[in-house]
Amino acid sequence: MKWAVLVGGRGSNLAALLDAGLDVGLVVSHRAEVGALDIAARAGVPARVLLPRAGRGPLAYDRELASWLGEAHIDAVVAAGYLRILRAPVIDRYPGRILNVHPSLLPAFAGLHAIEQTLAHGVKVTGVTVHLVDAGLDSGPIVAQQAVAVAPDDTPATLSARLQVVEHRLLPAAAWALDQGRLRVNGRHVIWTEPETHARFDEGR
Repeated sequence: MKWAVLVGGRGSNLAALLDAGLDVGLVVSHRAEVGALDIAARAGVPARVLLPRAGRGPLAYDRELASWLGEAHIDAVVAAGYLRILRAPVIDRYPGRILNVHPSLLPAFAGLHAIEQTLAHGVKVTGVTVHLVDAGLDSGPIVAQQAVAVAPDDTPATLSARLQVVEHRLLPAAAWALDQGRLRVNGRHVIWTEPETHARFDEGR
């Protein structure tokens, strides 16, 4: 499969996907001048910026995004630090082939500012979720999750750093499983048909 990675920040998950050997054919950012674009440039991966603009609604934005993905012959998509809701023009083009990584144990703390929500609620355990994208807000079938303890003195920065360590392992594992046809979806349940794919990325934990 040829993958597109949708970004909007520093690009640490993009780097993890590239390090894992995923065939990334396009990077698209909804923000200009972010670190992810530098990572793509260093890796020799084509990168484009699609900025929101006045007068263009979300559907028009995603129609243009879907057109770019089609022109690049993309087979599957990862949203990693991409802070926009994907809509029908993209979702319908890639049914069951869009992954998103989220810094909580969904369905808890969906949407923006998940880490701040976690700390504000005083929960003792949070984690990372990789899920398939559907039309809802962080509501698609869950592919993989891993729990992370919340320390009493955690700040958004310290908790984010620990969550990212997990993200950099869990997201490439899920992407490889989808890439190799090792995920089976039954309703809201996602089954890894070869669990050793997951174990490969757990080495060194």
